Amino acid sequence: MSELKTQIAPSPVLTRRWWALGAVATAQLMVGIDLTIVNIALPSMQQDLGLSDPSRQWVITLFALGYGGLLLLGGRMSDLIGRRRALLIGLTGFALASALGGAATGGAMLLTGRVLQGVFGALLTPAVLATLAASFPAPEERGKAFGIYGAVMGSASGLGILAGGVLTEYLDWRWSMYVNLPIAALAAAGVLYAVPPVQRTSGVRVDVLGALLATTGLMAVVFGFGRAESNGWSAPATYVSLAAGVALLAAFLAVQTRVASPLLPLRVVRDRKRGASYLAVFSLAIGMFAALFFLTFYLQTVRHYSPIRAGLSFLPLTVGLMVGVRAVSRLLAKASVRALICPGLLTIAAGLALLGLLRPDSNYWLQVMPVFLLVGLGTGWVLVTANSTATLGAGADSAVAGAMVMTSQQVGASVGTALLSTVAGTVAAHSDAVHGFNVAGVGAAGFLCVAAVAVYAVASERSPDHSRWKLPSRSTRL
Repeated sequence: MSELKTQIAPSPVLTRRWWALGAVATAQLMVGIDLTIVNIALPSMQQDLGLSDPSRQWVITLFALGYGGLLLLGGRMSDLIGRRRALLIGLTGFALASALGGAATGGAMLLTGRVLQGVFGALLTPAVLATLAASFPAPEERGKAFGIYGAVMGSASGLGILAGGVLTEYLDWRWSMYVNLPIAALAAAGVLYAVPPVQRTSGVRVDVLGALLATTGLMAVVFGFGRAESNGWSAPATYVSLAAGVALLAAFLAVQTRVASPLLPLRVVRDRKRGASYLAVFSLAIGMFAALFFLTFYLQTVRHYSPIRAGLSFLPLTVGLMVGVRAVSRLLAKASVRALICPGLLTIAAGLALLGLLRPDSNYWLQVMPVFLLVGLGTGWVLVTANSTATLGAGADSAVAGAMVMTSQQVGASVGTALLSTVAGTVAAHSDAVHGFNVAGVGAAGFLCVAAVAVYAVASERSPDHSRWKLPSRSTRL
Protein backbone atom coordinates (compact mmCIF):
# COMPACT_ATOMS: atom_id res chain seq x y z
CA MET A 1 0.00 0.00 0.00
CA SER A 2 2.81 2.39 0.87
CA GLU A 3 4.44 1.55 -2.43
CA LEU A 4 1.23 2.43 -4.27
CA LYS A 5 0.97 5.74 -2.42
CA THR A 6 4.55 6.51 -3.35
CA GLN A 7 3.81 5.85 -6.98
CA ILE A 8 0.71 8.02 -7.22
CA ALA A 9 1.80 10.90 -4.97
CA PRO A 10 2.16 14.08 -7.04
CA SER A 11 5.60 15.58 -7.31
CA PRO A 12 6.44 18.92 -5.68
CA VAL A 13 6.88 20.67 -9.02
CA LEU A 14 3.32 19.67 -9.98
CA THR A 15 1.56 20.43 -6.70
CA ARG A 16 3.23 23.83 -6.43
CA ARG A 17 3.36 24.79 -10.09
CA TRP A 18 0.75 27.55 -9.70
CA TRP A 19 2.73 29.00 -6.81
CA ALA A 20 5.78 28.84 -9.05
CA LEU A 21 3.86 30.71 -11.74
CA GLY A 22 3.02 33.45 -9.24
CA ALA A 23 6.64 33.73 -8.14
CA VAL A 24 8.20 33.94 -11.60
CA ALA A 25 5.43 36.22 -12.92
CA THR A 26 6.16 38.59 -10.03
CA ALA A 27 9.87 38.46 -10.88
CA GLN A 28 9.23 39.28 -14.54
CA LEU A 29 6.77 42.02 -13.57
CA MET A 30 9.59 43.70 -11.66
CA VAL A 31 11.89 43.61 -14.69
CA GLY A 32 9.13 44.73 -17.05
CA ILE A 33 8.11 47.66 -14.87
CA ASP A 34 11.73 48.77 -14.65
CA LEU A 35 11.87 49.19 -18.41
CA THR A 36 9.49 52.18 -18.19
CA ILE A 37 9.19 53.31 -14.56
CA VAL A 38 12.34 55.41 -14.78
CA ASN A 39 11.14 57.32 -17.86
CA ILE A 40 8.74 59.56 -15.93
CA ALA A 41 11.12 59.84 -12.95
CA LEU A 42 14.02 60.87 -15.19
CA PRO A 43 13.51 64.67 -15.06
CA SER A 44 13.53 64.55 -11.24
CA MET A 45 16.63 62.34 -11.27
CA GLN A 46 18.42 64.77 -13.54
CA GLN A 47 17.60 67.79 -11.40
CA ASP A 48 18.43 66.10 -8.09
CA LEU A 49 21.74 64.59 -9.18
CA GLY A 50 22.82 67.35 -11.56
CA LEU A 51 22.96 65.11 -14.64
CA SER A 52 23.78 66.66 -17.98
CA ASP A 53 21.47 66.03 -20.93
CA PRO A 54 23.87 63.45 -22.48
CA SER A 55 24.22 61.66 -19.11
CA ARG A 56 20.44 61.60 -18.66
CA GLN A 57 20.01 59.44 -21.72
CA TRP A 58 22.43 56.83 -20.35
CA VAL A 59 20.07 56.10 -17.46
CA ILE A 60 17.83 54.41 -20.03
CA THR A 61 20.50 53.19 -22.45
CA LEU A 62 22.72 51.38 -19.94
CA PHE A 63 19.85 49.24 -18.69
CA ALA A 64 19.00 48.30 -22.29
CA LEU A 65 22.64 47.50 -23.06
CA GLY A 66 23.11 45.25 -20.03
CA TYR A 67 19.75 43.54 -20.45
CA GLY A 68 19.61 43.12 -24.21
CA GLY A 69 23.30 42.32 -24.61
CA LEU A 70 23.48 39.58 -21.99
CA LEU A 71 20.17 37.75 -22.45
CA LEU A 72 21.66 34.91 -24.51
CA LEU A 73 24.46 34.39 -22.02
CA GLY A 74 21.93 34.58 -19.20
CA GLY A 75 19.87 31.88 -20.89
CA ARG A 76 22.81 29.53 -21.18
CA MET A 77 23.93 30.22 -17.60
CA SER A 78 20.41 29.39 -16.41
CA ASP A 79 20.60 26.06 -18.24
CA LEU A 80 23.99 25.32 -16.68
CA ILE A 81 23.51 26.36 -13.03
CA GLY A 82 19.83 25.44 -12.77
CA ARG A 83 16.66 27.50 -13.00
CA ARG A 84 16.13 27.89 -9.25
CA ARG A 85 19.64 29.12 -8.59
CA ALA A 86 19.48 31.50 -11.56
CA LEU A 87 16.18 32.93 -10.31
CA LEU A 88 17.52 33.54 -6.82
CA ILE A 89 20.80 35.07 -8.01
CA GLY A 90 18.94 37.24 -10.50
CA LEU A 91 16.41 38.46 -7.93
CA THR A 92 19.05 39.18 -5.29
CA GLY A 93 21.33 40.99 -7.71
CA PHE A 94 18.47 43.02 -9.19
CA ALA A 95 17.33 44.10 -5.72
CA LEU A 96 20.84 45.14 -4.65
CA ALA A 97 21.38 47.03 -7.90
CA SER A 98 18.05 48.83 -7.36
CA ALA A 99 19.10 49.78 -3.82
CA LEU A 100 22.39 51.12 -5.18
CA GLY A 101 20.60 53.22 -7.79
CA GLY A 102 18.04 54.50 -5.31
CA ALA A 103 20.74 55.60 -2.86
CA ALA A 104 22.78 57.31 -5.60
CA THR A 105 24.58 60.48 -4.60
CA GLY A 106 25.78 61.20 -8.11
CA GLY A 107 25.43 60.21 -11.73
CA ALA A 108 28.11 57.50 -11.67
CA MET A 109 26.42 55.64 -8.80
CA LEU A 110 23.03 55.80 -10.49
CA LEU A 111 24.39 54.59 -13.83
CA THR A 112 26.22 51.71 -12.13
CA GLY A 113 22.98 50.63 -10.50
CA ARG A 114 21.15 50.76 -13.82
CA VAL A 115 23.65 48.67 -15.75
CA LEU A 116 23.70 46.08 -12.94
CA GLN A 117 19.92 45.92 -13.06
CA GLY A 118 20.22 45.03 -16.73
CA VAL A 119 22.87 42.38 -16.07
CA PHE A 120 20.88 40.56 -13.39
CA GLY A 121 17.65 40.99 -15.33
CA ALA A 122 19.32 39.18 -18.23
CA LEU A 123 19.93 36.18 -15.94
CA LEU A 124 16.46 36.34 -14.43
CA THR A 125 14.20 36.48 -17.49
CA PRO A 126 15.40 33.29 -19.28
CA ALA A 127 15.08 31.36 -15.99
CA VAL A 128 11.50 32.60 -15.65
CA LEU A 129 10.52 31.25 -19.08
CA ALA A 130 12.38 27.97 -18.54
CA THR A 131 10.56 27.46 -15.23
CA LEU A 132 7.19 28.01 -16.90
CA ALA A 133 8.03 25.63 -19.74
CA ALA A 134 9.09 22.88 -17.31
CA SER A 135 6.17 23.37 -14.91
CA PHE A 136 3.35 23.33 -17.48
CA PRO A 137 3.96 20.70 -20.18
CA ALA A 138 0.24 19.86 -20.66
CA PRO A 139 -1.29 21.92 -23.53
CA GLU A 140 -4.41 23.03 -21.63
CA GLU A 141 -2.62 24.21 -18.51
CA ARG A 142 0.25 25.58 -20.57
CA GLY A 143 -2.13 27.92 -22.38
CA LYS A 144 -3.53 29.21 -19.11
CA ALA A 145 -0.10 29.64 -17.51
CA PHE A 146 1.42 31.46 -20.46
CA GLY A 147 -1.74 33.53 -20.69
CA ILE A 148 -1.20 34.77 -17.14
CA TYR A 149 2.48 35.38 -17.86
CA GLY A 150 1.63 37.23 -21.07
CA ALA A 151 -0.82 39.46 -19.22
CA VAL A 152 1.82 40.32 -16.64
CA MET A 153 4.51 40.91 -19.23
CA GLY A 154 2.32 42.97 -21.51
CA SER A 155 0.87 45.17 -18.79
CA ALA A 156 4.24 45.85 -17.13
CA SER A 157 5.08 48.81 -19.36
CA GLY A 158 1.81 50.60 -18.65
CA LEU A 159 2.06 49.83 -14.94
CA GLY A 160 5.63 51.15 -14.94
CA ILE A 161 4.50 54.45 -16.42
CA LEU A 162 1.67 54.74 -13.87
CA ALA A 163 3.87 53.72 -10.93
CA GLY A 164 6.61 56.10 -12.02
CA GLY A 165 4.15 58.99 -12.04
CA VAL A 166 2.63 58.16 -8.65
CA LEU A 167 5.93 57.50 -6.86
CA THR A 168 7.68 60.53 -8.29
CA GLU A 169 4.81 62.92 -7.59
CA TYR A 170 3.90 61.76 -4.09
CA LEU A 171 7.15 60.32 -2.73
CA ASP A 172 10.50 60.74 -4.49
CA TRP A 173 12.18 59.53 -7.67
CA ARG A 174 14.30 57.18 -5.55
CA TRP A 175 11.23 55.06 -4.91
CA SER A 176 11.12 54.19 -8.59
CA MET A 177 14.21 52.13 -7.70
CA TYR A 178 13.42 51.14 -4.11
CA VAL A 179 10.04 49.68 -5.09
CA ASN A 180 11.92 46.69 -6.55
CA LEU A 181 13.14 45.55 -3.13
CA PRO A 182 9.82 44.29 -1.70
CA ILE A 183 8.83 42.87 -5.10
CA ALA A 184 12.11 40.93 -5.32
CA ALA A 185 11.74 39.67 -1.74
CA LEU A 186 8.21 38.42 -2.43
CA ALA A 187 9.28 36.69 -5.65
CA ALA A 188 12.32 35.09 -3.97
CA ALA A 189 10.15 33.69 -1.17
CA GLY A 190 7.87 32.18 -3.79
CA VAL A 191 10.81 30.65 -5.66
CA LEU A 192 12.20 29.09 -2.47
CA TYR A 193 8.80 27.60 -1.70
CA ALA A 194 7.58 26.47 -5.11
CA VAL A 195 10.52 25.92 -7.48
CA PRO A 196 12.39 22.68 -6.73
CA PRO A 197 16.17 22.50 -7.13
CA VAL A 198 17.30 21.10 -10.46
CA GLN A 199 20.66 19.40 -10.81
CA ARG A 200 22.97 21.43 -13.01
CA THR A 201 23.88 20.11 -16.43
CA SER A 202 27.21 18.29 -16.25
CA GLY A 203 29.90 17.99 -18.86
CA VAL A 204 28.93 21.20 -20.67
CA ARG A 205 31.18 24.24 -20.85
CA VAL A 206 30.23 27.83 -21.55
CA ASP A 207 31.01 28.95 -25.09
CA VAL A 208 33.25 31.84 -24.03
CA LEU A 209 34.04 33.07 -27.53
CA GLY A 210 30.38 32.90 -28.52
CA ALA A 211 29.38 34.74 -25.34
CA LEU A 212 31.85 37.55 -26.08
CA LEU A 213 30.76 37.86 -29.71
CA ALA A 214 27.02 37.76 -28.92
CA THR A 215 27.25 40.18 -26.01
CA THR A 216 29.44 42.76 -27.74
CA GLY A 217 27.49 42.38 -31.00
CA LEU A 218 24.09 42.91 -29.38
CA MET A 219 25.39 45.79 -27.29
CA ALA A 220 26.85 47.43 -30.39
CA VAL A 221 23.53 47.11 -32.23
CA VAL A 222 21.51 48.51 -29.31
CA PHE A 223 24.06 51.31 -28.83
CA GLY A 224 24.08 52.12 -32.53
CA PHE A 225 20.34 52.50 -32.78
CA GLY A 226 20.39 54.57 -29.60
CA ARG A 227 22.99 56.88 -31.16
CA ALA A 228 20.88 57.12 -34.32
CA GLU A 229 17.97 58.46 -32.28
CA SER A 230 20.03 61.15 -30.53
CA ASN A 231 22.84 61.98 -33.00
CA GLY A 232 21.37 61.01 -36.37
CA TRP A 233 22.19 58.27 -38.88
CA SER A 234 25.19 60.06 -40.34
CA ALA A 235 27.05 60.32 -37.03
CA PRO A 236 30.20 58.12 -36.90
CA ALA A 237 29.11 56.61 -33.58
CA THR A 238 25.93 55.40 -35.28
CA TYR A 239 27.19 53.70 -38.40
CA VAL A 240 30.41 52.40 -36.85
CA SER A 241 28.48 50.78 -33.98
CA LEU A 242 25.88 49.24 -36.27
CA ALA A 243 28.49 47.92 -38.70
CA ALA A 244 30.54 46.48 -35.86
CA GLY A 245 27.42 44.91 -34.32
CA VAL A 246 26.42 43.22 -37.58
CA ALA A 247 29.96 41.91 -38.12
CA LEU A 248 30.23 40.57 -34.57
CA LEU A 249 26.85 38.84 -34.78
CA ALA A 250 27.78 37.28 -38.12
CA ALA A 251 30.97 35.97 -36.53
CA PHE A 252 28.91 34.68 -33.61
CA LEU A 253 26.66 32.65 -35.91
CA ALA A 254 29.69 31.21 -37.68
CA VAL A 255 31.21 30.15 -34.35
CA GLN A 256 27.97 28.48 -33.26
CA THR A 257 28.23 25.97 -36.08
CA ARG A 258 31.71 24.87 -35.00
CA VAL A 259 31.74 24.57 -31.20
CA ALA A 260 30.65 21.52 -29.22
CA SER A 261 28.55 23.47 -26.68
CA PRO A 262 27.24 26.55 -28.49
CA LEU A 263 25.75 29.47 -26.61
CA LEU A 264 22.83 29.43 -29.06
CA PRO A 265 22.36 26.00 -30.68
CA LEU A 266 21.16 26.84 -34.17
CA ARG A 267 18.52 24.13 -33.93
CA VAL A 268 16.70 26.53 -31.62
CA VAL A 269 16.18 29.16 -34.33
CA ARG A 270 15.98 26.82 -37.33
CA ASP A 271 12.58 25.51 -36.32
CA ARG A 272 10.10 27.41 -38.49
CA LYS A 273 7.51 28.00 -35.79
CA ARG A 274 10.04 29.19 -33.27
CA GLY A 275 11.64 31.46 -35.87
CA ALA A 276 8.21 32.90 -36.68
CA SER A 277 7.68 33.62 -32.99
CA TYR A 278 10.95 35.55 -32.77
CA LEU A 279 10.04 37.56 -35.87
CA ALA A 280 6.61 38.30 -34.41
CA VAL A 281 8.03 39.56 -31.10
CA PHE A 282 10.60 41.70 -32.94
CA SER A 283 7.79 43.29 -34.95
CA LEU A 284 5.55 43.59 -31.90
CA ALA A 285 8.27 45.57 -30.07
CA ILE A 286 8.38 48.10 -32.89
CA GLY A 287 4.59 48.53 -32.76
CA MET A 288 4.48 48.76 -28.97
CA PHE A 289 7.18 51.42 -29.08
CA ALA A 290 5.12 53.50 -31.50
CA ALA A 291 2.05 53.33 -29.27
CA LEU A 292 3.73 53.82 -25.89
CA PHE A 293 6.37 56.36 -26.86
CA PHE A 294 4.32 58.58 -29.14
CA LEU A 295 1.21 58.57 -26.96
CA THR A 296 3.26 59.29 -23.83
CA PHE A 297 4.64 62.41 -25.48
CA TYR A 298 1.28 63.30 -27.03
CA LEU A 299 -0.56 63.15 -23.73
CA GLN A 300 2.08 64.98 -21.69
CA THR A 301 3.54 67.52 -24.12
CA VAL A 302 0.61 68.19 -26.46
CA ARG A 303 -2.37 67.65 -24.16
CA HIS A 304 -0.41 68.62 -21.01
CA TYR A 305 -1.58 65.68 -18.89
CA SER A 306 0.04 65.28 -15.48
CA PRO A 307 2.22 62.16 -15.01
CA ILE A 308 -0.54 60.44 -13.02
CA ARG A 309 -3.28 61.30 -15.50
CA ALA A 310 -1.06 60.13 -18.37
CA GLY A 311 -0.41 56.85 -16.54
CA LEU A 312 -4.13 56.31 -15.93
CA SER A 313 -4.78 56.98 -19.61
CA PHE A 314 -2.79 53.83 -20.43
CA LEU A 315 -5.14 51.53 -18.49
CA PRO A 316 -7.21 50.61 -21.61
CA LEU A 317 -4.00 49.06 -22.95
CA THR A 318 -4.07 46.64 -20.03
CA VAL A 319 -7.78 45.96 -20.52
CA GLY A 320 -7.26 45.10 -24.19
CA LEU A 321 -4.29 42.95 -23.29
CA MET A 322 -6.29 40.95 -20.73
CA VAL A 323 -9.01 40.29 -23.30
CA GLY A 324 -6.44 39.15 -25.85
CA VAL A 325 -4.71 36.90 -23.34
CA ARG A 326 -7.96 35.27 -22.24
CA ALA A 327 -9.05 34.59 -25.81
CA VAL A 328 -5.77 33.18 -27.12
CA SER A 329 -5.09 31.05 -24.03
CA ARG A 330 -8.12 28.91 -24.89
CA LEU A 331 -7.00 28.48 -28.50
CA LEU A 332 -3.32 27.80 -27.90
CA ALA A 333 -3.62 24.01 -27.90
CA LYS A 334 -6.07 23.93 -30.81
CA ALA A 335 -4.98 26.39 -33.50
CA SER A 336 -1.80 26.63 -35.57
CA VAL A 337 0.91 29.12 -34.66
CA ARG A 338 0.42 31.32 -37.70
CA ALA A 339 -3.36 31.30 -37.26
CA LEU A 340 -2.78 32.80 -33.81
CA ILE A 341 0.11 35.19 -34.33
CA CYS A 342 -0.89 36.82 -37.63
CA PRO A 343 -4.30 38.16 -36.47
CA GLY A 344 -2.58 39.58 -33.40
CA LEU A 345 -0.04 41.48 -35.51
CA LEU A 346 -2.81 42.80 -37.78
CA THR A 347 -4.80 43.97 -34.75
CA ILE A 348 -1.80 45.96 -33.52
CA ALA A 349 -1.41 47.38 -37.03
CA ALA A 350 -5.04 48.54 -36.98
CA GLY A 351 -4.45 50.35 -33.69
CA LEU A 352 -1.29 52.01 -35.01
CA ALA A 353 -3.10 53.11 -38.18
CA LEU A 354 -5.46 55.11 -35.96
CA LEU A 355 -2.46 57.21 -34.90
CA GLY A 356 -2.70 58.67 -38.40
CA LEU A 357 -5.99 60.33 -37.37
CA LEU A 358 -4.61 61.92 -34.22
CA ARG A 359 -4.95 65.71 -33.92
CA PRO A 360 -3.80 68.18 -31.23
CA ASP A 361 -7.37 68.38 -29.89
CA SER A 362 -8.43 64.76 -30.42
CA ASN A 363 -11.02 63.38 -28.03
CA TYR A 364 -9.38 60.82 -25.72
CA TRP A 365 -12.33 58.43 -25.58
CA LEU A 366 -13.01 58.41 -29.31
CA GLN A 367 -9.55 58.72 -30.85
CA VAL A 368 -6.91 57.76 -28.27
CA MET A 369 -8.50 54.99 -26.20
CA PRO A 370 -9.23 52.80 -29.30
CA VAL A 371 -5.50 52.83 -30.09
CA PHE A 372 -4.71 51.51 -26.62
CA LEU A 373 -7.43 48.86 -26.79
CA LEU A 374 -6.40 47.48 -30.19
CA VAL A 375 -2.67 47.52 -29.45
CA GLY A 376 -3.30 45.83 -26.09
CA LEU A 377 -5.56 43.19 -27.65
CA GLY A 378 -3.01 42.31 -30.33
CA THR A 379 -0.11 42.38 -27.90
CA GLY A 380 -1.72 39.87 -25.56
CA TRP A 381 -2.59 37.68 -28.52
CA VAL A 382 0.99 37.64 -29.85
CA LEU A 383 2.92 37.48 -26.57
CA VAL A 384 1.14 34.41 -25.21
CA THR A 385 1.55 32.49 -28.45
CA ALA A 386 5.18 33.52 -29.02
CA ASN A 387 6.37 32.77 -25.49
CA SER A 388 4.67 29.39 -25.40
CA THR A 389 5.86 28.42 -28.88
CA ALA A 390 9.44 29.53 -28.24
CA THR A 391 9.88 27.19 -25.25
CA LEU A 392 7.65 24.31 -26.35
CA GLY A 393 9.71 21.15 -26.79
CA ALA A 394 12.99 23.00 -26.19
CA GLY A 395 14.08 20.63 -23.40
CA ALA A 396 17.51 21.53 -22.05
CA ASP A 397 17.56 24.59 -24.31
CA SER A 398 14.42 26.13 -22.77
CA ALA A 399 16.20 29.05 -21.13
CA VAL A 400 18.12 29.94 -24.28
CA ALA A 401 14.99 29.60 -26.40
CA GLY A 402 13.16 31.89 -23.99
CA ALA A 403 16.08 34.33 -23.94
CA MET A 404 15.77 34.71 -27.70
CA VAL A 405 12.22 35.99 -27.22
CA MET A 406 13.38 38.86 -25.04
CA THR A 407 16.45 39.45 -27.23
CA SER A 408 14.13 39.84 -30.22
CA GLN A 409 12.01 42.25 -28.22
CA GLN A 410 14.97 44.35 -27.08
CA VAL A 411 16.46 44.61 -30.56
CA GLY A 412 13.01 45.40 -31.98
CA ALA A 413 12.51 48.15 -29.43
CA SER A 414 15.92 49.62 -30.29
CA VAL A 415 15.19 49.53 -34.02
CA GLY A 416 11.75 51.03 -33.49
CA THR A 417 13.08 53.80 -31.27
CA ALA A 418 15.67 54.85 -33.84
CA LEU A 419 13.67 54.48 -37.05
CA LEU A 420 10.32 55.83 -35.89
CA SER A 421 11.83 58.70 -33.90
CA THR A 422 13.77 59.70 -37.00
CA VAL A 423 10.64 59.59 -39.14
CA ALA A 424 8.57 61.52 -36.60
CA GLY A 425 11.32 64.09 -36.03
CA THR A 426 11.91 64.66 -39.74
CA VAL A 427 8.20 65.18 -40.45
CA ALA A 428 7.75 67.37 -37.36
CA ALA A 429 10.58 69.64 -38.49
CA HIS A 430 8.49 70.59 -41.53
CA SER A 431 5.09 70.72 -39.82
CA ASP A 432 4.38 69.82 -36.17
CA ALA A 433 4.95 67.03 -33.63
CA VAL A 434 1.47 65.52 -33.99
CA HIS A 435 1.86 65.17 -37.75
CA GLY A 436 5.15 63.42 -37.09
CA PHE A 437 3.30 60.95 -34.85
CA ASN A 438 0.71 60.48 -37.63
CA VAL A 439 3.25 59.53 -40.28
CA ALA A 440 5.37 57.34 -37.99
CA GLY A 441 2.29 55.51 -36.65
CA VAL A 442 0.99 54.73 -40.14
CA GLY A 443 4.48 53.62 -41.18
CA ALA A 444 4.65 51.26 -38.18
CA ALA A 445 1.21 49.89 -39.11
CA GLY A 446 2.42 49.13 -42.63
CA PHE A 447 5.51 47.39 -41.27
CA LEU A 448 3.39 45.14 -39.03
CA CYS A 449 1.19 44.18 -41.99
CA VAL A 450 4.29 43.09 -43.90
CA ALA A 451 5.53 41.27 -40.78
CA ALA A 452 2.25 39.37 -40.54
CA VAL A 453 2.69 38.13 -44.10
CA ALA A 454 6.30 37.13 -43.36
CA VAL A 455 5.28 35.27 -40.18
CA TYR A 456 2.57 33.43 -42.12
CA ALA A 457 5.16 32.29 -44.67
CA VAL A 458 7.82 31.32 -42.11
CA ALA A 459 5.49 29.35 -39.81
CA SER A 460 4.78 26.83 -42.52
CA GLU A 461 2.50 23.93 -41.70
CA ARG A 462 5.21 21.67 -43.12
CA SER A 463 6.87 21.87 -39.72
CA PRO A 464 5.82 19.34 -37.08
CA ASP A 465 2.45 19.64 -35.34
CA HIS A 466 2.46 22.16 -32.47
CA SER A 467 1.56 19.58 -29.85
CA ARG A 468 4.28 17.17 -30.95
CA TRP A 469 7.03 19.67 -31.63
CA LYS A 470 10.41 18.45 -30.37
CA LEU A 471 13.95 19.64 -30.85
CA PRO A 472 16.75 17.31 -31.91
CA SER A 473 18.81 15.92 -29.08
CA ARG A 474 21.81 17.86 -27.82
CA SER A 475 24.12 15.35 -29.49
CA THR A 476 22.78 16.11 -32.98
CA ARG A 477 25.50 17.59 -35.15
CA LEU A 478 24.63 20.71 -37.09
